[in-house]
Amino acid sequence: MAVVENLNPKKVFHYFGEICKIPHGSGNVDGLSDYLVDFAKDRGLFYIQDAWKNVIIVKEATPGYEGEAPIILQGHMDMVAVKKPGASIDMAKEGLRLLVDGDDLYAEDTSLGGDDGIAVAYALAILDSDDIAHPRLEVIITVDEEVGMDGARGLDVSMLKGKRMLNLDSEEEGIILAGCAGGARVDWILPVNRKEKEGKRYTLKVKGLLGGHSGAEIDKERGNANVLLGRLLYRLSKELNFYLEELNGGLADNAIPREACAVIVAEPDKKGYLEDTVEKVGEELKQELQTKDPEVLVVVEEVEERTSKCLSEEDTKRLISLLFAAPNGVQAMSADIKGLVETSLNMGIVDLKDDRAMLQFSVRSSLEGAKRVLIEKLENIAAMTGASQEVRGDYPGWAYKKESPFRDKSVEVFCRLYGKEPKIQAIHAGLECGLLSAKIPGLECISIGPDMKDIHTTEERLSISSTERVWNYVLELLKQKG
Repeated sequence: MAVVENLNPKKVFHYFGEICKIPHGSGNVDGLSDYLVDFAKDRGLFYIQDAWKNVIIVKEATPGYEGEAPIILQGHMDMVAVKKPGASIDMAKEGLRLLVDGDDLYAEDTSLGGDDGIAVAYALAILDSDDIAHPRLEVIITVDEEVGMDGARGLDVSMLKGKRMLNLDSEEEGIILAGCAGGARVDWILPVNRKEKEGKRYTLKVKGLLGGHSGAEIDKERGNANVLLGRLLYRLSKELNFYLEELNGGLADNAIPREACAVIVAEPDKKGYLEDTVEKVGEELKQELQTKDPEVLVVVEEVEERTSKCLSEEDTKRLISLLFAAPNGVQAMSADIKGLVETSLNMGIVDLKDDRAMLQFSVRSSLEGAKRVLIEKLENIAAMTGASQEVRGDYPGWAYKKESPFRDKSVEVFCRLYGKEPKIQAIHAGLECGLLSAKIPGLECISIGPDMKDIHTTEERLSISSTERVWNYVLELLKQKG
């Protein structure tokens, strides 16, 4: 891909460009998985591609490193594939359109997939080089990390020899992660009935929000479009009889939704009240979010009048109650680590079909008990309105180890290269380190990565200079002995 061929490190960005040519949103990774297999075949490297489409590639130690302990390099091949409203690109079939803005690499009208395409690019660049010193390398590239870590959950690790793992799925240079939250996906399913209704049709929209990662950026307390739309609909329902025709918001349960939209059918003589209420709620939100989400916008638009198949009065009320009653955002802060979110959830998707409504949450906690209680609380709320609940993709947290020689070595190398100490942190986001640690007894893990901004959104950016510095750090870490 021409736009990245002159970026340094050249081989890393070459492979990142190749990855971006292949659609690889979660659930659509067959093409990239097969590309990795072909890569290994072409270089005579041992590989495994399992039924999940996870890929393991092994490269034996370079001369002088045969007696050193193996290192596992790990990342995931899927990305959160989102695009701007109205963008013409089909992310299921087309590659990304990469652009450079100063020190930033981004994709036109879509997310970039730096999370976690850069990990795959780092690994391929190392595997494709003959002048990089390293012990035996066991490269694990999993599938569908972004939708429940199903790949890591299903991965057979019995052939691996490594007890040290370098996860490359972090987004802030200078921070070495040594622990993460566990989590689960929670779905509410509400059966609904529809009836033909006549009246004025209006579109209600909440938009202009910043969005962001539902774990790493949940502490910023940005607006959630689904939650804010629920607030508006509940406020309207106090004085206005209306029926829901359409309702949708958000693109992924692990991304804070930036936009949400509803179409309602209302009494013809209530237009004034409707518009006044929308204006009042919009002003409230602007005041509340003036620092956190200053571009929030609430709009109402009258649309073509016709006979519409809407939710019944009862189902309209039940769905609005679900939207309004659902908890969202930070639920508790860690008592052990200052500034770390302990427990949270994000209502990432609201989707109304002909015969059911679905609300999808990403639940996270560093405490297994707190995670379980929050899931049970959601189940209780759902049951009150006749909705059912399904839990999927439940994964464990990654507990911080007080003693870790591999982490100590990584700190030593960092200090030597950067002239300062790195930050050792745990994060309120899911990493595959937890699942893999449970599968590999005695595994030592750290997680690092270059600077990225606004991951899982169309504003995602990857720092070019940081990518090069982290690359140099990884190479230095690989060549350490002892």
